[in-house]
Amino acid sequence: MGRKTMKEQRSWVIYASLLVAFWGTWGALSNLPTQRYDYPDEMVYVIWALTMLIPAVFGLRREAFDRRPIAAWYGLIVGLTGAGGQLLLFQALSIGPAYLIFPITALSPAVTALMAIAFLRERVTALSVVGLVAALAALVFFNISDTSGDAGAGTWLVLAIGILIAWGVQAFFMKKAATVGVNDGTTFAYMTISGLLLIPVAFLMMGGFPTGFPWQAPALTAATQVLNAIGALFLVMALSRGKATVVAPSTNALYPVLTVVLSLVIYQTVPSMYAVIGIVLAIGGSTLMIYSDERNGEAPSSDLYAEPKGSST
Repeated sequence: MGRKTMKEQRSWVIYASLLVAFWGTWGALSNLPTQRYDYPDEMVYVIWALTMLIPAVFGLRREAFDRRPIAAWYGLIVGLTGAGGQLLLFQALSIGPAYLIFPITALSPAVTALMAIAFLRERVTALSVVGLVAALAALVFFNISDTSGDAGAGTWLVLAIGILIAWGVQAFFMKKAATVGVNDGTTFAYMTISGLLLIPVAFLMMGGFPTGFPWQAPALTAATQVLNAIGALFLVMALSRGKATVVAPSTNALYPVLTVVLSLVIYQTVPSMYAVIGIVLAIGGSTLMIYSDERNGEAPSSDLYAEPKGSST
């Protein structure tokens, strides 16, 4: 791990760009199964978990599966926090206002960044802090809705905070796994296993297997969710190479920009003023973070790959 070249370490930008491309496209198309066929969100989760197998197989063709207990520990934390957060989201949306839930959960990169600073000792410059704040603000603007109504706090608020923490912790442990030599394929394989393990929970939430839907509903869901799954693999790859304080906020801020642009092209939907502000903040904030990281001329996490030198998979 210590022999990584500067070029290899900075390849996170490539994987982050691919992540933005896949998640941005997925964001523009993900609502189609629900809008056209009223397909249950829990079934969307089930199909998403199954589509994770596709990039998982690809990832393990490139790298051997790491059988160390530490790999299983970190891998299952990553997988269960991600998949568990997704199930909590469905429950929160069933009892609370989406226009408040999404802005709260969108702040998960702040948790990741704070954990990376505290536990991984990642350095942040003043320029990076400005970019981070702008990116987090962009996430809120992207999720603000003009919808008004009763938004009294309740169980949904507790769930939203739980999702915020779960997804922030997930991204941190993706990075942490890489620092102890766990390869990307193994981390993603455990994410896939965790997602599959929670499928019975999704069926319990639905009260059984739903029927009466045309074959186009699951087919369209699979076509859109595979974009989500592939993007998740690129997230693992980007975080293993770049700083969590840069990768998590910048990618989460940039992929909604592509979603807005594609929605404009596909659906002829004019973005709201909030979305326009979000686009400006996302691009500006991400640019500042990436520029600051590049200007420092340091490997994003070269000092972290020192443990353990003897590990291999």
